[in-house]
Amino acid sequence: MESIVKVISADYVTHDVKRFRLEKPSGFTFTPGQATEISVNDKAWVDKRNPFTFTCLTDDPFLEFIIKIYPERKGVTNRLGLISNGDELILREAWGAIEYKGPGYFIAGGAGITPFIAILRSLKREGKVGDNKLFFSNKTDRDIILGEELKGILGKNALFTITRQSDTKYDRRRIDKNFLETEIRDFTKHFYICGPDPMVQEITKTLEKLGATSDALVFEK
Repeated sequence: MESIVKVISADYVTHDVKRFRLEKPSGFTFTPGQATEISVNDKAWVDKRNPFTFTCLTDDPFLEFIIKIYPERKGVTNRLGLISNGDELILREAWGAIEYKGPGYFIAGGAGITPFIAILRSLKREGKVGDNKLFFSNKTDRDIILGEELKGILGKNALFTITRQSDTKYDRRRIDKNFLETEIRDFTKHFYICGPDPMVQEITKTLEKLGATSDALVFEK
């Protein structure tokens, strides 16, 4: 099923990440953490589609996506970087394997935070944030997406790590075996992992070696 929707707003939340709010088709639903495929409703672009994650709540009156723009790739995200209010996008059905299954650790790299935004917003609204923790890795301070909001939801349980900025005010460790052994006390909890494929593969293998069960690892396979 495809729906043509208009862009309500499009603005940058970091130097290279843009937030889009779109009209919401009647009856459209999704589970926090899910994604859809989007195309630009333009003759040259209708057949080019990329997957993007919903960052809004399911009952918001609009649909929201937070998307990293890659001008150098000359693809869909570059074209989305040129989108303005009133332009049209093509939206498809929701899908995806990332969903909240219980308390644990959220581990994100860069734009990999996006599936967790709707999940954490939903937990906050329901009063169920509890002791969930977030480990969020970025190259520099200015790459952090919605840092203030994430801190507002999780407080001290939001830990940001920066890997390529020596004067950062945040932690400078990589999320590797040493980091995980130091920061995680209970490997029986759920682990939600999203980021570049090599990062996801490395972290899932490491967690399994440290005692996490495969059933407790939630990521897009």
